[in-house]
Amino acid sequence: MAKSANSDEPLLEARGVTKDYRDADRTLHVLRGIDLTLSRGESVAIVGASGAGKSTLLHLLGGIDRPTQGKVIVEGTDLGRLGDRALAGFRNRTVGFVFQFHHLLAEFSALENVMIPGLIAARESNALRGEAEGLLGALGLEERLTHRPAKLSGGEQQRVALARALINQPALILADEPTGNLDEETGETVIDLLWRHTAGQGRTLLIVTHDREIAARADRQLRLHEGRLSE
Repeated sequence: MAKSANSDEPLLEARGVTKDYRDADRTLHVLRGIDLTLSRGESVAIVGASGAGKSTLLHLLGGIDRPTQGKVIVEGTDLGRLGDRALAGFRNRTVGFVFQFHHLLAEFSALENVMIPGLIAARESNALRGEAEGLLGALGLEERLTHRPAKLSGGEQQRVALARALINQPALILADEPTGNLDEETGETVIDLLWRHTAGQGRTLLIVTHDREIAARADRQLRLHEGRLSE
């Protein structure tokens, strides 16, 4: 669950974050000293060319990967001080991820896919099921609860992925090109729902997008270029 905290304190701080990759005899500097502060309840969009490191940055901020140097602090916790198990628990409780590719589990229904993060968090199954059904209903999928991903359209799959990201009521939502595989009309629907259920409910939303119209909806717009963030 999202924690209650002093609303004046930032939800997330990145301080001097770098990310390097070794490739044979050379080092690829993807991120070169990222400083970023996200306030509670704000929406921020990051734009930049393909290959600029936008997805890499989201992975570091969400605890999927670790920086080469620098710190990521979320709700007062320095992620670099967490071991792998504690970091996995942090992600489960605090961060919701929405990716361009839905990463739904093919053998499970829409409802079961949404429930999985809650089951990992050892939540009571009956209450969790009711909450998952409510989320899917709010996203217009009340008739699709038992359908597996192969029986859902791309837009429906992305809405299931959004419900899955929200099920543990995370304080931070990280969305990586969430409409990249959708047609324009379906993409607009998904973005409307994303904003309504994240920033519209006091959660912090950080979205990576190449679409300037989507970026314009955010409270702030940042550009990632040559490994550095700028307004």
